[in-house]
Amino acid sequence: MEKRIINPWKWQDERSYVQAVEVKNVESTLYISGQTAITADGISSNADMKSQIHLALSNVEQVISEAGYSPSGIARFTIYTTNTAELWPEFGIIQDWIARHNIKTAVTMMEVKSLFETVKVEFEATVVR
Repeated sequence: MEKRIINPWKWQDERSYVQAVEVKNVESTLYISGQTAITADGISSNADMKSQIHLALSNVEQVISEAGYSPSGIARFTIYTTNTAELWPEFGIIQDWIARHNIKTAVTMMEVKSLFETVKVEFEATVVR
């Protein structure tokens, strides 16, 4: 698999994403359903945004790992939140996670009216190898 990053500008570098990702010679693609702050026994978190981000990212990692992929293969990452103002102060958690896994990904973030039960953040990913 070969990933080519397209960044016409430099400003996105500080925001932990790229403008576009071209992927060639893909062996396989994994489409990950939205992962939220739900425990292994199926209980939705009612914790603060920081805790929910950590649990949701952990769930993303677990799905990727169990499928035999690597987080560095994420080509597309979508962030949904019920409260952008509450997410922004904690955005560094997501940036650190992206840096730790050497992820170069196209990212979209959007605020939505509601998510499943009590969750405040949801992550969706497309992973290639």
